[in-house]
Amino acid sequence: MIKISMADDHNIVLNGLQKIVAEEPDIVIAGMYTDGDTLLNDLIFNKPDILVLDIQMPGKNGIELATIIRKKFPAIKIIVLSSVEVLAQVKKMLQLGCMGYLLKNINAATFITAIRTVYANEQFIHEDLRKHLVNNLFTPAHFVKVTRREKEILQMIAQEMTTQEIADKLFLSTHTIVNHRNNLLQKFNVKNTAGLMLKAMEEGLL
Repeated sequence: MIKISMADDHNIVLNGLQKIVAEEPDIVIAGMYTDGDTLLNDLIFNKPDILVLDIQMPGKNGIELATIIRKKFPAIKIIVLSSVEVLAQVKKMLQLGCMGYLLKNINAATFITAIRTVYANEQFIHEDLRKHLVNNLFTPAHFVKVTRREKEILQMIAQEMTTQEIADKLFLSTHTIVNHRNNLLQKFNVKNTAGLMLKAMEEGLL
């Protein structure tokens, strides 16, 4: 019997996965969680064979959770199930020891195949992502150079802090923060914060 737990901040996703698993007589759900703290607390008593984990979780995100779980519960195999397909994030999760990475547009058969594959101690990566990862190996890297201060500001923008909040945190003027942000937009050749966050993730800065 394969014992799995699932963590996603959307109940509709968990309910959908539960229905898929219910069709499989050799797979049982040990727990379903919508936040990382509840998940970590329950893992102390209820250790599944496989954890299906979303990256974008409230509180501790998937990267933080995977880091903690791989250290405290190394026997638990992690499959990432996410809408995030930025290669830097995919690589990060795999480097942390996650055994699988799936996108949320997968069908039921692929989801079950991934569970069985990972349970057998083999890696399973969504077909589209696998192709991108292979192509990336043969594509010259073009890294954007940022200063330590710019990286700090990038991380604070990612935390949805306002210009004033960033200025207060770094003991700088709002004018200085705006200048840093404009410099970052130029460096990454993007027009807005959304583009900036996407490019920063691709560069592995977040």
